[in-house]
Amino acid sequence: MDAGVAAKPSLSRKPSPSFRLRNGSLNALRLRRVFDLFDRNGDGEITLDEMASALDALGLGADRAGLEATVGGYIPAGAAGLRFGDFEALHRALGDALFGPIEEDEPGKQGEDDDEGDMKEAFRVFDEDGDGFISAAELQAVLKKLGLPEARNLATVQEMICNVDRDCDGRVDFGEFKCMMQGITVWGA
Repeated sequence: MDAGVAAKPSLSRKPSPSFRLRNGSLNALRLRRVFDLFDRNGDGEITLDEMASALDALGLGADRAGLEATVGGYIPAGAAGLRFGDFEALHRALGDALFGPIEEDEPGKQGEDDDEGDMKEAFRVFDEDGDGFISAAELQAVLKKLGLPEARNLATVQEMICNVDRDCDGRVDFGEFKCMMQGITVWGA
């Protein structure tokens, strides 16, 4: 398979628009985190087995043959799996296949509305009950879905909440979330 063309994925449900954020920095950060989560042994490559295991853990079980057909063309000859650059190329190709290519903005024209929309989209991932706040239980549930060890201890999750909870109500509202996200630096993005 040509690495420039992704096999059209067959999906039983419509993919989330959050698959690809318009904000390049948020997208690069999220993609790096996903890559690191999928790379279970930390060797800098995601094998097909690691990808299948990660998708299964997220409840997105993938057919091994379909996964190999879609991902195989992005694994360089002689490599055991996808390196981060290959993973980015796969993500970009799948995004283009599912949603169409991203229209490139002129430099400096990325609107604050797009950034705000992306931020709200990211917030909704954590605000599972839609009440406008991220509770420790909601954060713990998302961390657990991602397979992060911090999810095992509620006290650790509550400490994470306290680190960004400026009004000390035990929850993170959108303004606090936005402040936290704007303070994240993405190296190399």
